[in-house]
Amino acid sequence: MVAVALLLALSAGRPHAESILARNASLESGEEGWLLSGDFDITLSAPVEEALSKGITLFFVLELEVNRARWYWFDQRSGITAQSYRLAYNTLTRQYRLSAGTLFQNFATLQEALSVLGRVRRRPMLPAAALVPGSVYTAAVRMRLDLSQLPRPFQASPFAAREWNLASDWLRFPVSP
Repeated sequence: MVAVALLLALSAGRPHAESILARNASLESGEEGWLLSGDFDITLSAPVEEALSKGITLFFVLELEVNRARWYWFDQRSGITAQSYRLAYNTLTRQYRLSAGTLFQNFATLQEALSVLGRVRRRPMLPAAALVPGSVYTAAVRMRLDLSQLPRPFQASPFAAREWNLASDWLRFPVSP
C-alpha cells in the first residue's frame, strides 16, 4: 500500500511530457509575403491519442503575432494571423490524415503525421507590406490544440482539461526587415 502511494506521489509531481514544444522559428521575406519556418515537438497525451484513434478529429492552430515596440505608447501590432490544421484517423484505411485548408496528406503512423505537423517550412503568414523596412519587430509564434473545435463532451470536462490542454509557450524572436 505504501509503495502504491509513493508511486502516485512521484508521478503527480513529475511534469507531463505530453505537450507541444516550440524549438525554433524564423520569419523571412518572400514573393508571397512574409514566410514562417519553425519546428515544434508534438507529443499527445494518452486520452487525446485514444480519442483520435476512435475517430475524433483534432484541430491544431499555428499562431503568429508581430509587434513593433514604441517608447511613447503601447506596442504597435503589425500583424496577427493563424493557420489551422486538422488531424484525423480513418479506421477503415488505418491511416492518419493531416489537412491544411484543401490540401491533405495521409500517413501510416501517428508519429509521421505529428512530425510533419511540427515541421513548418516557408508558410505564407503575412503580406509583404505588413512590415516596414528599417524597423525592428518582435515576432511570437506558438502551436496549440484548439479545444473549441472538439465535440461538446470533450470541452465540458474540467477534470480532463490538463490532459487536453496541449499548447506551446510563445516563442519570441526579433525580425528586422
